[in-house]
Amino acid sequence: MPDTFSHFDLAAMPRPDAYKLLASLIMPRPIAWIVSRDAAGTLNAAPFSFFNILSADPPLVAISFSAAPDREGKDTLANIRAHNDFVINMVPEELAPEMNVTATNAPRGTDETRLAGLDLAPSTLIDVPRIAASPVNFECRLFQLLEPGGSSIIALARILYAHVRTDAFANLERLYIDPHKLRLIGRMHGAGGYCRTTDIFTIDRKSWPLDE
Repeated sequence: MPDTFSHFDLAAMPRPDAYKLLASLIMPRPIAWIVSRDAAGTLNAAPFSFFNILSADPPLVAISFSAAPDREGKDTLANIRAHNDFVINMVPEELAPEMNVTATNAPRGTDETRLAGLDLAPSTLIDVPRIAASPVNFECRLFQLLEPGGSSIIALARILYAHVRTDAFANLERLYIDPHKLRLIGRMHGAGGYCRTTDIFTIDRKSWPLDE
């Protein structure tokens, strides 16, 4: 039988090629739009798509920070090391242009929330503000930094508090979300690839024994 697959030894590949391949295959990826504060108090905003929820009990998320080509480490990672607290904002389609502005490699110390013209709202438990127009904000605190080797550092963070726009609920009492109301976007392949999360289908979970 002919081999219809291409095969890749990730350990033997140049790091940029491995990143390109993985980022193009593992998709869609949610986007953590992080607002953080540096040691001097200046705010920073930046999006990260190597991100996901890991646990609900305790509520933990993971964000991977790769090396920065123009400076020693990502500004967001430096801020989290210095301050511990930060806010993850989910990105709706209507804020995609502003999110893209905050992805630029602005000089260290630049407040990207002002650069993108973002309105901010106070958080409840931490002193880092949240993006007011985002439909979902998570107040987070650093739980652990993992250094697996190579150029990446992974931050595990505990979600302390969640803000969810009320009209995103189909049933608030039962915590049923209407994902069409959130209009979140995800990261896809390539330098500028994104997707909408409004094209949804449902498969009912089966119980054992399986139906005929």
